[in-house]
Amino acid sequence: MDSIKDKIAIVGMGCTKFGENWDKSAEDMMVDAASEACEDAGIELKDIQAAWFGTTRLGTAEPCATALKLDYIPVTRVENLCATATEALRNACFGIASGVYNVVLAIGVEKLKDQGMGGLGTVSGAGGNGTLEWGMSAAMFFARMATRYMNHYRLSYEEFKQILAKISVKNHHNGSLNPRAHFQREITEEQAINAPMVSWPLGLYDACGVSDGSAAAILCRADMAKNFRDDYVLVKGLGLAVGARQGYLQPDYDMVHMEESVRAAKQAYDMAGIKDPFKEIDLAEVHDCFTITELVITEDLGFCPRGKGPEYVKNGTFKLDGELAVNPDGGLKSFGHPIGASGLRMIYEIYKQMQGKAGPRQRKNPSLGLTHNFGLNPGSGIGSVAILGQRD
Repeated sequence: MDSIKDKIAIVGMGCTKFGENWDKSAEDMMVDAASEACEDAGIELKDIQAAWFGTTRLGTAEPCATALKLDYIPVTRVENLCATATEALRNACFGIASGVYNVVLAIGVEKLKDQGMGGLGTVSGAGGNGTLEWGMSAAMFFARMATRYMNHYRLSYEEFKQILAKISVKNHHNGSLNPRAHFQREITEEQAINAPMVSWPLGLYDACGVSDGSAAAILCRADMAKNFRDDYVLVKGLGLAVGARQGYLQPDYDMVHMEESVRAAKQAYDMAGIKDPFKEIDLAEVHDCFTITELVITEDLGFCPRGKGPEYVKNGTFKLDGELAVNPDGGLKSFGHPIGASGLRMIYEIYKQMQGKAGPRQRKNPSLGLTHNFGLNPGSGIGSVAILGQRD
């Protein structure tokens, strides 16, 4: 299988503030994100040859084309649940790798705060009114994973809640350093542990926020990147794995890992030539829709051995100043989660980190960064991984 390693460069990015953006429409936010990305790359929207548009709520490509005035060029709407924005970037990368395009746009947007529901819906359909539908909410599915993790690794409720609280405190701290994050304040472990219960054992501070936002990237052929900027960032590897409900259908599913994340990571690692992710990757943006999800993801991605996630969390391994910073921008937990924009928001953080422009969150001399998304629920989902790195 051929690899796209070092064939595609990101030369410009933009990201809006995430949050309750009542004063902006989805189209407004797309204009803001795309305009920042174009200014960053030193180009105009008319220079873009094709665009891939990620969203779960806007049903066609037309809102993107209209908002950005992308007249008569290919604009493709993509959706892959919570991996939607990374899917926009993945398709944009292959559009360039095919040799058909030289300069393209990947953009994602979601306007969730105006839809009249307090979460992402239930299994019978995220598009409707989640408070009235039958089925299990996302919180209930991941709470089931949390209870299984406690049982599987023989953790007491008190021990487990403290571990989850440390993850939440870490991500809120990182978000407090980020002016574009939805939630920009620190919390304490005590607050996280004693917060109102959402779905036992997960409390309020174990769940990410529902947000509005948009993020965008300008990509080009790597051999053209120096024409745009010196500090471009290269795509090193991409992985996507879609589960076939095997976790639901197979009685031996352990419920303490997500196979889709494991398989997507393997694809991306193989493409990027990564043998030891914990030692080779400097920072990672992972899909912490719930604190238990981040804990399991660190094991799924090979950042720590199975069952050792709690130990690594207690040791501060994944803090901003730890050996491998996880969610340095605050993660879904603090930055927020507009579904169609989140993956590109993660890539925006890695892009800034590679350029040394992440401000108080900046890691020292990072060379490789990873982003990860997971859509749907443990046992049947979509795993997506992207690996980005500095130019040679």
